[in-house]
Amino acid sequence: MNVQTIKQLWLAGMLMMLAACATTGQQEPQVKRISPEELERLMPKPVPNISLEELVQLSKTTPPDELIAKIKASNSQYDLTPSQSVELSKQGVSPKVLDYIYQTREAALREGFADEINKREKAKREEQERLRREYQLRYQPYYDPWWGYSYGPGPYWRRPFYGPSFRYGYGW
Repeated sequence: MNVQTIKQLWLAGMLMMLAACATTGQQEPQVKRISPEELERLMPKPVPNISLEELVQLSKTTPPDELIAKIKASNSQYDLTPSQSVELSKQGVSPKVLDYIYQTREAALREGFADEINKREKAKREEQERLRREYQLRYQPYYDPWWGYSYGPGPYWRRPFYGPSFRYGYGW
């Protein structure tokens, strides 16, 4: 190998090392956390149109399927703690009714979070689209009706002429 080849290989190696030092590491995706106040706002509020005492009284006289139908008809929603569920079960409320109450609460939570995620993703898409349009318009030539097309600001005599114009004089 001659000296010229060694110099070229050395230069290529140094450039590769320099390029390796200049690259950035992989960035971790950023997760936007929900604050406790925002979580409280997102959580659906339970609306018990049939109170728990009425639920216990009705469970003693009506079958579980009819009781579930009454809960559906009244649009009652409950946020029961595990101890409340155990207490209601001890007082005679059917496990089928308690399961229905739990499932409707979980479904309401999922729907609320899904709506919030969809709203945030839509806002993000709209922001990306706005930035894309802004970026595209930044580099597009604009048309000045008095001086023709132009590729940027500046005096009219430095702008390229691409078509008829309404100039005064001889039209040059």
